[in-house]
Amino acid sequence: MSLTFWQNRFEKWLQEAWPQADKAHDVAHLARVWQTAQHIMQHTEANALLVLAGCYFHDVVNLPKDHPQRHLASRLSAEETRRILQQVFPDFPPELREPVAHAVHAHSFSAAVPPLTPEAKIVQDADRLESLGAIGLARVFYVSGALGQALFHPQDPLGHQRELDDSRWALDHFQTKLLRLPDTMQTEEGRRLAQHNADFLVTFMAKLSAELKGDFFAVDEAVLSAFSSRRLAY
Repeated sequence: MSLTFWQNRFEKWLQEAWPQADKAHDVAHLARVWQTAQHIMQHTEANALLVLAGCYFHDVVNLPKDHPQRHLASRLSAEETRRILQQVFPDFPPELREPVAHAVHAHSFSAAVPPLTPEAKIVQDADRLESLGAIGLARVFYVSGALGQALFHPQDPLGHQRELDDSRWALDHFQTKLLRLPDTMQTEEGRRLAQHNADFLVTFMAKLSAELKGDFFAVDEAVLSAFSSRRLAY
């Protein structure tokens, strides 16, 4: 059976049976993660079907960022993935169920579960790349808006003179998590893509800083310089 066959079956089941109220974690997100994973695993010996299933079920139990059990979501997703593959897709290769469950469990940033297989590393990198670049920029403000958070601190948007708090200010999340993601990537291609897309977020921050100072045609070079230096220190 081809990868397209399995992808179509997974998507059909998810569209029909999986709640998608959170549009930052919907079937479109899963499809993008799979697309990125295919790019990362080029010229590797990774099992593509395993990666495909990991990408499509990694968020099958999706808890909001402010949920007290958020850190358990990937473990719950792994348990649910085992059930789905056994009961809904009984013809899925049984020897891949546990490796898929591991990839699902290990994908989460908050769970801090080390990925032990090439496939789990690819799924983790592909999912984390969704938090960077233009897609990551759109998603972070979507999620923050859904949680009722402000865009940024009105007096000190980049947190120069205050403690960062991404539970209150959406822009703070760039520094508390997103700009640190390149150092967590598991694959060489994942690191390359992550750094490129993290640099895009820094450019956005520099443009925002310039606009807040009344300059609508430039970027704040001091911000670019500061975060370039900080990147080397991470």
